[in-house]
Amino acid sequence: MKLVSYKTEDREHLGIFVNGHIYNLHSCNKAIPDNMNEFLWGGDELMERAKKINEDIFTGKLEAKEEVFFELLAPVPHPASCRDGYAFRQHVAAARRNRKLEMISEFDQYPVFYFTNHNAIQGPGEIECMPDHFEKLDFELEVAIVIGKKGRNIKAAEADSYIAGYMIMNDMSARTLQMEEMLLNLGPAKGKDFSTVIGPWLVTTDELDAYKISAKPGHTGNNYDLKMKCWVNGREVSSGSMGDMDWTFAEIVERCAYGVDILPGDVIGSGTVGTGCFLELNGTGLLNDPNYKPQWLKDGDVVEMEISGLGRLSNTIKKANSDFSILKLKKL
Repeated sequence: MKLVSYKTEDREHLGIFVNGHIYNLHSCNKAIPDNMNEFLWGGDELMERAKKINEDIFTGKLEAKEEVFFELLAPVPHPASCRDGYAFRQHVAAARRNRKLEMISEFDQYPVFYFTNHNAIQGPGEIECMPDHFEKLDFELEVAIVIGKKGRNIKAAEADSYIAGYMIMNDMSARTLQMEEMLLNLGPAKGKDFSTVIGPWLVTTDELDAYKISAKPGHTGNNYDLKMKCWVNGREVSSGSMGDMDWTFAEIVERCAYGVDILPGDVIGSGTVGTGCFLELNGTGLLNDPNYKPQWLKDGDVVEMEISGLGRLSNTIKKANSDFSILKLKKL
């Protein structure tokens, strides 16, 4: 089942995407809330009701009215929180190699994550960026999960049952801001907090069974061979697979939930897949060719991400009509 959030006449709604059409769940069953957050808090009972509606529409047993005039939003427009992990060894190793650093041994000891701004979540469409963001503006190709029930001190062996579904994530990054603030060993903050894009829909785990593969040796939890690609202005720039995750989402959830509650509507990203951002691609390019010309996102660029089973997420980069710069506020 593919769950969507969308807007009509300035009101947000919850729907399902079936055979290329969107149907409002609340209109099909009044017991289902008309927004994603309340729906997720309803747990397995509401999820099963929605899956029954999805099946009945798909098979023609239920004739529901499709939505025609709508704006597609982030599947979870108002997450309870948003974390991002660091699960792909290939990306970490390449980024460190490009900075002439050895691979950090701690990567293989435990999964890590940081909190980003859950109030800066966006879906398909325009992404407005400030002037400082365009100082080395970057995409990051990732997978994200959404938590479907409350839990604490969850072991990795049980953690997959807390996942409501999967979606594409583009962890937008302003690299100049990011690198400057991380010199102080704190962050990333302003380099990351302006936009995290998720979508186009939330895909429940049962739809991904055909892609399931084993976790890496020594690891616990579900993994999926989902092909991941990114295009900028129609040119493919990144290609990888979720199957290359070294740390599983189950292991990341185990760490996230240690000593604290995870909540329905929490969003957790995988971290960048290998080759999944310009920072890595530029570093590798310069390492192989000193004449390589680094590339960054610009005003008007179209970023498209596609992941097997999860759909295609498209965004257009837009420059804000402002000359306000926090980089220019630095003290000498």
